[in-house]
Amino acid sequence: EVGNTMTDVLAEAHTKEVRSGKRFEFGGNWKRFLGVLNDERIHEAEKSLQEFLQVSDLKGRSFIDIGSGSGLFSLAARRLGAEVLSFDYDPQSVACTTELRRRYFDGDPKWRIMRGSVLDRDFLQSLGTFDVVYSWGVLHHTGQMWAALENVKLNTQVGGKLFIAIYNDCGKISHFWMAKKIRYNALPNFLKLPYAIAVWAPIELRYLYHYFKNKNVGGYFALWSDYKKSRGMSRWHDMVDWLGGYPYEYATAEQLTRFYEGSGYRLQKLLPNDGYGCHQLVFERVS
Repeated sequence: EVGNTMTDVLAEAHTKEVRSGKRFEFGGNWKRFLGVLNDERIHEAEKSLQEFLQVSDLKGRSFIDIGSGSGLFSLAARRLGAEVLSFDYDPQSVACTTELRRRYFDGDPKWRIMRGSVLDRDFLQSLGTFDVVYSWGVLHHTGQMWAALENVKLNTQVGGKLFIAIYNDCGKISHFWMAKKIRYNALPNFLKLPYAIAVWAPIELRYLYHYFKNKNVGGYFALWSDYKKSRGMSRWHDMVDWLGGYPYEYATAEQLTRFYEGSGYRLQKLLPNDGYGCHQLVFERVS
């Protein structure tokens, strides 16, 4: 399914930005992630939704996945019983989500997949409202984060939940990573992997030294082997996503809380991040 004309315009702009090095091709990274996806990772994604939404299942509920990426959390929501609508405006992300539906829920009318943009208010309004609005690690990559944070209100029904994750504002550290991201995306494709290795190797060596010094080298390797317990994700694919993820914006947990609580939302759950990762917030729309 395809969104309206404005969405098509935004999708074309996305392609041009990727080609000019102004935007990371998230869908390409998610396509590679599907190669390591298994039942254990899917189960961890389900647990993440259950924990943060404070539910045992999603039966009888509607769920919209804004910026579906790999499609993993759309799949998790569907397996938990929700009626799911997934959309992304990266065509490869749409393809990844479609592939997961084919693998696990082929032909299922209760899982719809579309191409669309969270910056397109007319498109969002055409979708209606949902019991759960989910957008994890997406809105800060739109290039217009605060507009995107505002727009997702259009799809949250009264009594519904909004589950978002947004990068923490770390001041100078965030500016440091902004420069790395810009440089990565400006490189020709054949240099991106060597650059990623060059950036991450010194950081990983410091981690390894820390564990070695504390006589716990196994702890370092557990960072990799156990990473799937973090929402079912892959550490390397998340590292590439982090380095390449541009556009890039960020906010404090306090800013995000004030933004929503001032417009009819109540914070239900907050897992703040003191580093340069994501704050995870669940709000309930009360009015």
